[in-house]
Amino acid sequence: MTPKKSNAAIRFALIGCGRISQTHLQALEVLKDYCVLKAVADVREEAANSVGNQYGCEAYSDYRRILDKDLVDAVIISSPPSTHAEIATFFLENKKHVLCEKPLATAVADAQAMVKKAAEKDTLLMMASKYRYVADMIKAKGIVDSGILGEIILFENVFCGKVDMRGRWNASKEIGGGGVIVDNGCHSVDIARFLLGPIEKVQAAEGKRVQKLDVEDTARIHFRTASDAMGMVDLSWSIQKERDSYLELFGTEGVLSIGWQCSKYRQSEKMNWIPFGKGYNKVDAFSSQIRNFVQSIRGKEMPLITAEDALESVKVIEAAYKSVAMSTWVDVR
Repeated sequence: MTPKKSNAAIRFALIGCGRISQTHLQALEVLKDYCVLKAVADVREEAANSVGNQYGCEAYSDYRRILDKDLVDAVIISSPPSTHAEIATFFLENKKHVLCEKPLATAVADAQAMVKKAAEKDTLLMMASKYRYVADMIKAKGIVDSGILGEIILFENVFCGKVDMRGRWNASKEIGGGGVIVDNGCHSVDIARFLLGPIEKVQAAEGKRVQKLDVEDTARIHFRTASDAMGMVDLSWSIQKERDSYLELFGTEGVLSIGWQCSKYRQSEKMNWIPFGKGYNKVDAFSSQIRNFVQSIRGKEMPLITAEDALESVKVIEAAYKSVAMSTWVDVR
């Protein structure tokens, strides 16, 4: 991608004014020196108008109308996953940079087409993957890469919290692409790839459908990486796992824990845990993500998550659903 040779604030449009958009809006407010919100769009006209009035920007019920005026350089797509490919392709075709909420798309073929279009139009395409931008996660990556934990053998991740998903689009296969595997599993897969590298094989199983949804509300995913590390991920909207940490890595020379309030590691021959972080802050993570997106457009930084990274996450999730259907291990590639 050819950098935008200017330090002027990047002009943004936000597509989709639902729950997740609120955190993007807070992050944009934090980054006033980097970017400015010029337009919002939502198929619900009243939702778009409400956000537009609050932030003093143009509001549309049809995202295409944003290009009627020279309003924006980039867009954040926070609409439901089934719309990602269509909306992203429209803006990429018109040479607007795209930060798209996870998952990048609900099908590998759509994700591949999006990545190809971004390359053809020399525009930046990034998937929003907030955990890559958590300060503790970045520090953990440095600790793992330093080798002080030895070879990482086992990865354990838990995203289990009771949430009533009845009536929400996340629980619609047609709109969300599936259930908790695609909704929360996208984060798990991207964290694993960030810390350990490519995932080669996956085995997934669905749990009991407690909420009687048309998609899975509890699942377990096992995987194996190219470096031969094993991983286990527990996902649920219907059970609560009371844990201080959401991720643990077990190496031949030590253990690392990433938590909601603090993070720490301990080398095998030592008794004391060494703290290295203060936990998870959602707005901070979103702000860091948008800042990296902006600085990548300007050519001052490299994207922490590439379009190819996003595509690989879609491949792993698609393999996980194949595994559920086939009750066996599935080769991601």
